[in-house]
Amino acid sequence: MRFEGLPALALIVGCVLGAGILLVMSVWAWPQAVPRTARVSPRLTRRPSQMASPKATVVGLSVVLGVIVGAISFALTSVIGLAVVFALAGAALPALVLNRHVHKERRALRTQWPDVVDSLVSALRSGASLPLAISSLSVLSPRLVTRGAIEFERQYSLSGNFDACLDALKAAWADPAADRILETLRLARHVGGSDVTTILRTLGGYLRQESAIRQEIEARQGWIRTAARIGVAAPWIVLALLSTRPEAATAYNSASGITIIFVGLGLTVVAYRIMLAVGILPDEKRWFA
Repeated sequence: MRFEGLPALALIVGCVLGAGILLVMSVWAWPQAVPRTARVSPRLTRRPSQMASPKATVVGLSVVLGVIVGAISFALTSVIGLAVVFALAGAALPALVLNRHVHKERRALRTQWPDVVDSLVSALRSGASLPLAISSLSVLSPRLVTRGAIEFERQYSLSGNFDACLDALKAAWADPAADRILETLRLARHVGGSDVTTILRTLGGYLRQESAIRQEIEARQGWIRTAARIGVAAPWIVLALLSTRPEAATAYNSASGITIIFVGLGLTVVAYRIMLAVGILPDEKRWFA
């Protein structure tokens, strides 16, 4: 194993690591102030995950991780093509983690809509009006939907425009189940009737059954995604171990060796995308957006 120029490389890695830590800490050390206004805030149209992870931070962290992983890979194997591959993998890691967080957030939110419906039914049966029933979600509903309910209460107290505030709430929640719930409330607001609680209970039962079926399917398809990740990682781990030998490193640094590495990278990406397409249940489309 060869480590020429390792002190200089260690200095570069140390500087890059320090810059990465600074970028990560800057999110909490220098938060961006968002002014509060009386109009409907554009923050309602963003998901919590988007507000918590600004694009600049994700891009900066991707660059830092890519440089660090690539430098470590080159220091251990001395293979340029393999270092580039691992640098790309390290750069893609923050986006993958963020997408996974968004997926988990959507899945958790999907299981909570039946509880939201139950809270609305309880408020309406106690004699509350539709705006007050929605405002009560700020204390009765799960945490992931309270932000929109609090903003709805604030905007409705300022403007009194039920339809406009309901549209802002739909944009804040941005979920097909939420669209059906809110459109049911809008219809009850315009045409009246005493069957709104019955309709909401029926809708809540349907959402609960749909969520249970979807969770079972996603659990089974999780095996496919796990197999895809193992199938992608295993060959590159073996290649990295082989590249620690000087004769293997020399072979993979040749023109044919670099070509083989990048052709393998392309085939790996294509195969991984195909397996993910097979193992992911598509999200339900919004009909009332």
